[in-house]
Amino acid sequence: MSKPSQFKLMTQRRFAPFFWAQFFGAFNDNVFKTALLTVLTFEALSWTTMDRGFLNNLIPGLFILPFVLFSAIAGQLADKFEKSGLVRYIKLLEIAIMLMAAIGWMRHDLWLLIAAVAGMGLHSALFGPVKYAYLPQKLAPDELVGGNGLVEMGTFVGILLGEVLGAVLVLHKPWGIELVAGGTIAIACAGWLASRAIPLSPAPAPELKINWNLATETVRNIRYSKQNRPVFLSMLANSWFWFYGAILLAQFPLYAKDYLHGDHSIFVLLLTIFSLGIGTGSLLCERLSGHKVEIGLVPFGAIGLSVFGFDLFLASISYTNTTLVDISGFLQQHGSLRILADCLLIGVFGGLYIVPLFALIQTRCDPEHMSRTIAGMNILNAVFMVVAALVAMVLLNMGLSIPQLFMVTAILNAIVALYIFTVVPEFLLRFLAWLMLHTTHRVRTFNAERIPAEGGAILVCNHVSYMDAIVILATSPRPLRFVMDHRIFKIPLLSALFKAVRAIPIAPASEDAQIMEAAYGSIARALERGELVCIFPEGKLTRDGELNEFKGGIMKILERTPVPVIPMALRGLWGSLWTRSADNPFQRSFRSGPFSKLELVVGQPMAVNEVTPEVLRERVAQLRGARK
Repeated sequence: MSKPSQFKLMTQRRFAPFFWAQFFGAFNDNVFKTALLTVLTFEALSWTTMDRGFLNNLIPGLFILPFVLFSAIAGQLADKFEKSGLVRYIKLLEIAIMLMAAIGWMRHDLWLLIAAVAGMGLHSALFGPVKYAYLPQKLAPDELVGGNGLVEMGTFVGILLGEVLGAVLVLHKPWGIELVAGGTIAIACAGWLASRAIPLSPAPAPELKINWNLATETVRNIRYSKQNRPVFLSMLANSWFWFYGAILLAQFPLYAKDYLHGDHSIFVLLLTIFSLGIGTGSLLCERLSGHKVEIGLVPFGAIGLSVFGFDLFLASISYTNTTLVDISGFLQQHGSLRILADCLLIGVFGGLYIVPLFALIQTRCDPEHMSRTIAGMNILNAVFMVVAALVAMVLLNMGLSIPQLFMVTAILNAIVALYIFTVVPEFLLRFLAWLMLHTTHRVRTFNAERIPAEGGAILVCNHVSYMDAIVILATSPRPLRFVMDHRIFKIPLLSALFKAVRAIPIAPASEDAQIMEAAYGSIARALERGELVCIFPEGKLTRDGELNEFKGGIMKILERTPVPVIPMALRGLWGSLWTRSADNPFQRSFRSGPFSKLELVVGQPMAVNEVTPEVLRERVAQLRGARK
């Protein structure tokens, strides 16, 4: 059954007013910041004698400093109070800040404008926890990836338009300063008007007592988040993206002017291409993930960030133009299209990287602690971005060129990504599963929503091929614990992977009663913790494509832990290179060929009193034989 497009949300009150409120906030931030940075880059002498490179890294750093200082308080406020009213107050604060900035513009008061930069950072720090905690309250689980994709697309389109408008308006003679001052006030008012239509969003923890101590609450927030390891490492991975992006974007003004020898329109062009890439990648996530939280896209995005970040360095050092050019002249230069393609693809892979991380955090953290978790992530984001500004300033002062800084960042990204995917192998395993299923098969899933969104359950499936576990893992919206033969579990090299994904080895009592008993104990504990456990009751691969007898182990599991049982059936794998031949257990059959259609059908959950091995086998057989 086809899912409605994510753009359908843009017509619904539960999403559209919120979308426009956050869009105008991102838009206004960047009109203001870019106008200020553009003036300091291209008309610095009339404003200040301070070093331009220092200011280009200082101003973004001051914008994110409030995230470090006030995110912990913002997270508590967002959990304690109703969100639509909170957004409206935050938008009124934005109007006040832009009025202050207007005075700074009119008086040419650089330090008042820098204070307004910090004020807009405070506005964004307060809005951030509300922004990402609002979505899981109003969107269904299968809408979260699409909703997050739209929000990220809207954010970066807002950034793009803001950067373009800010850079263009401020240099528009003779009224550029006045246009920026008035325009930012008008945009803030538009955001406030949009916020008035946001529907009520009840507070998840109204009894929460606010801890106004910034330091202790920040520490407590981070410590609480660390208890959920996948969520915390996803927060770190998210923060790393902002480190990467902060270094890249902060260099664009001087990179455009001093290395590409372009006027301010080249700076605008780079921002435009990068932001379009982020928006494209964010929207692609829903299509590539099949409307579910697909963290397998995160390694894919990380690979692209390193590959095209490094190629941006190579493209930059091969660029030879030394005369001042506008957009038309730049596009005629050798290597210019390669530079633009790298900026675009860094953005695309950045979108593929960051959207699934947001969705994973939203679906796996405690709903009553959602805003504080997002606030904790914002604190980490801010710390990483401050560090990024410091690292950039240090490396540039040590003599590195901006292209070399791109190279170092790309290499660091590869190292960090490798570390994260090593300590949380679920990311890498889901990526391999996603990659294999989208290159060797055409995959369809029916009734995947029957897999419970929370709570313990047993998934039961026919055993067709060596790929079965990967197919099921790739289509499940939640992590799975697979029960597998202890001999396969002990295969050298693969054993480390099986342990990392917490597979449960089992043996027949006749082979090793101790391993069997330990397996049943592990299964019971997993189900009691509310995890999903997947078993293949046949106990072996089919040799002829037909169902084998279902063993009685399922009954022993249910005796200890009575939970729902969800029958499933795989169709289309038999005859592929992953199946076992009927004549030779080591010979694969290639009859179905590559790109064959593969289907996973999920049946209705069964109560404990309905389950017997025979009934379960019959249900799986029915699912296997049904045609859609």
